[in-house]
Amino acid sequence: MKAATLVSGRAAGTAGNARHLPLAKPVAEIPTGKLVTLRRKAKTCRACPLWRDATQTVFGEGPASAKAMLIGEQPGLQEDQSGKPFVGPAGHLLDRALDEAGLDRDTLYLTNTVKHFKYEMRGNTKLHKRANASEQAACRMWLAAELLRVQPRVVIGLGAMAAQTLFGDAFRITRERGQWRELGEDVRGMATWHPSAVLRMPKPDQRHQAYAELVADLRDVVAVLADMA
Repeated sequence: MKAATLVSGRAAGTAGNARHLPLAKPVAEIPTGKLVTLRRKAKTCRACPLWRDATQTVFGEGPASAKAMLIGEQPGLQEDQSGKPFVGPAGHLLDRALDEAGLDRDTLYLTNTVKHFKYEMRGNTKLHKRANASEQAACRMWLAAELLRVQPRVVIGLGAMAAQTLFGDAFRITRERGQWRELGEDVRGMATWHPSAVLRMPKPDQRHQAYAELVADLRDVVAVLADMA
């Protein structure tokens, strides 16, 4: 499998020190600092309009020394309210899949491509709405900063948005799910189903198969991490 393109981004405040990132899409300026500093800076991000209607920024969570980073798409309603990633129905499904695969969530860094909840009102209900290309691009600096700070050995894209951020717009989950790619020196990446996509599948047999594939892909993560140890 062809390696994904490595993109150079310039870390703010580090003149002349461009760093390579396992991202297929460009990042112009990357915030610097420890995770606690990045989280604080992201709280006041105004790079795109999504902050206006969101309750709060939903930044990533997990140890700075995590060997694996799981990247989702964008926060949902429960994440928007709590400020934590993967705590709604999709997060509960992910927790079950992680348990079955033998992965401890507390050892992973979990984040999203976009850090604010985007929605449209349907009556009194906030319905999830996909962030557009410019909103995704504006938020990419935070994902880049997380990647530079954590330096994971394994990067997993959950869903199409995260997968295309890592591997390019031509990537298709239905065609390339579960295939490992080299993302740089000693860094490997793969994309799999987003738990919310599993939940949205209309037929029980489709949901069962996709969930089984998600668990199988996460078990591959366990195996790859063991090989890297």
